[in-house]
Amino acid sequence: MHLERVAVVGLGYVGLSLSCALASKGFKVIGLDKDYEKVRMIEKGLTPIYEEGLDKVLGEVLDNGNLKLTQSYEEMINWTDICFICVGTPSRPDGSIDLSYVEDASRMIGKCLRNKKKYYLVVVRSTIPPGTTVNVVKKVIEEESGKRLTDYGLCFNPEFLREGKALQDIFNPDRIVIGCLDETSGEALLDFYKSFHGDNVPPVLVTTPTNAELIKYANNAFLAMKISFINMISQLCQNLPGADVKVVAEGIGMDKRIGREFLDAGLGWGGSCFPKDTIGLLKFGESIGVRLPILEATIEVNDSQISNAIALAEKLVGGVYGKNIAVLGLAFKPGTDDVRESRSIRLVEKLIERGARVRVHDPKA
Repeated sequence: MHLERVAVVGLGYVGLSLSCALASKGFKVIGLDKDYEKVRMIEKGLTPIYEEGLDKVLGEVLDNGNLKLTQSYEEMINWTDICFICVGTPSRPDGSIDLSYVEDASRMIGKCLRNKKKYYLVVVRSTIPPGTTVNVVKKVIEEESGKRLTDYGLCFNPEFLREGKALQDIFNPDRIVIGCLDETSGEALLDFYKSFHGDNVPPVLVTTPTNAELIKYANNAFLAMKISFINMISQLCQNLPGADVKVVAEGIGMDKRIGREFLDAGLGWGGSCFPKDTIGLLKFGESIGVRLPILEATIEVNDSQISNAIALAEKLVGGVYGKNIAVLGLAFKPGTDDVRESRSIRLVEKLIERGARVRVHDPKA
């Protein structure tokens, strides 16, 4: 099955990076976003986000015609063979996940599929709670389209991108996880990735959508836990003469079972994924009667890091009131302009509350 014309719904960090990567490999891509100003900006070759190398690739795929943009679902579905849903799944005030954007996209896709004669594959990339592909996306698409699974395909295919290295992770992923409801859907998406990666197809895990959805959440929760663990150890080191958390992390990371990545002590984890996904998984557990105490502790340690940093500063300089303090870095991590859930911004706010005079600098944010 040749799926050469690709639709991408949602042109944020995940969707725009995917669109440009696919178009750079020769696929014909049409991207859709509800934000008119964002679409106009991208059409001019301007990226609404900072991602290393993305502006260059965007310019190339616009120039050669492999990427075009629209705000019409009908045009998008009629023109393509496969659609990736990459819309946002923000947190509600209680920490549970708002699926309204996923539902809206599924509804519009379903309406447009009603008159589509050719087999069409829908792939969800947005991070969604376990069971959503089956109980929400499939249900909405079939209600709107009048089709059943044999008439169209549906997969959940989580992304594992690192902000700042998104293109690198799309071209050279550690693995591909495909959660499919039927064999035809799974084989169609696997063939698509074989076409994209050529001779360098990474390890592939084909499973159910529910397993794939949980893999994504568990993956992010585990990485957040590693960061909170080393931050907990850093508290020991700060109160233990002669101890250096960097050396301890190096020694731990030399164990192949653990690895060195995500063992850097600091203000804690932020960004658009870890805070949302850890609390989202916690809330999902509550919804099915399962408590996740290790995840609770992971969040608790992270929440304490800013207070710990200020306490250390006060200990070193005798209080921060009236002090001139520089904060280097405002994004949630280096190499990006993303300030969502930035720990640095929270630190600055707390320092100002305590009467410090704060100056900040970030080369990207």
